[in-house]
Amino acid sequence: MNKLFISSVAAIVATIALGFSVFFLFILDSKGQPTVSSAASAPASTPGKQIETKPEHPYLPPSMDNVPVGEEGELIKLGYKEHNETSTVLDEYVGNKLSCASCHADGGIGSSLDLVGISKTYPQYNPRAGKEVTIEERINGCFKRSMNGKPLPLDSKEMKAMVAYYQYISTNVPDGTKERPWAKMPKAEGDLTALNVDAGRELYNKACITCHGEGGDGGATGLPLWGDESYNIGAGMARVRTAGGFIKKYMPKAPMGGYEAGSFTDEEAMNIAAYINSMSRPDFPNKMNDWPKGDAPDDAAYETLAGKKDTVNK
Repeated sequence: MNKLFISSVAAIVATIALGFSVFFLFILDSKGQPTVSSAASAPASTPGKQIETKPEHPYLPPSMDNVPVGEEGELIKLGYKEHNETSTVLDEYVGNKLSCASCHADGGIGSSLDLVGISKTYPQYNPRAGKEVTIEERINGCFKRSMNGKPLPLDSKEMKAMVAYYQYISTNVPDGTKERPWAKMPKAEGDLTALNVDAGRELYNKACITCHGEGGDGGATGLPLWGDESYNIGAGMARVRTAGGFIKKYMPKAPMGGYEAGSFTDEEAMNIAAYINSMSRPDFPNKMNDWPKGDAPDDAAYETLAGKKDTVNK
């Protein structure tokens, strides 16, 4: 009888102890602290070997924690800040509320329009300029067009910092690289004559308005998509295929209105882009001289002196 009683008490105590252990782990987990995975939930592995998660990026950039000490490191850190906070850190050169990170999110690493390896591919030929351009010239193209501002002086600390940062995140990309397949964003395909701005407005109101606002001004937290604080007509995003490709691949950032990133069709994405780009935005004074060799794409938002190339339903 005594043995039975003792066994019963021991079982009860063990059960209570186990319950408190589970409760304790649950509390830790709910507060965001490290948790212990059970054997049932953990993937099978060879005993004694740690499971490693391999990054998806083919050339994962070095961490900002490993930036070298000294002048070079300070330039890299400044460039990182300039990339993410362009409209405030470089407000003298930015004419709207956009920053480099508006398109190239998360420091230009992976999230959208990846910039890893970009410094290895320049100088390169730019059809819009009709000539080979340096990475500094390409950066200034964004300042003048996407950020509706003015160019950074080529020999300025601000420009050197941006280049240093892009070189740093490209450290692991082989020299001589000319193509960056991991960063490709296919342009939206479809008949430009079939664009439906009204359909685009309906989709915008379902999946975009919460972040970007009814008036496209970005509301309290989003980015302005039209108006004086948005990109000018000379920017790549002013082109329906380019903007449509971006919308299709990356928008919306969070599920909204029954849509999530990657769920729009080409037609839907192009209609949204057509609606957004039908709204007023700043002009780009020198736009007539773009694509001087007459090879402007069929979705160029304006006429040029040299004209457009013959492209149908691209």
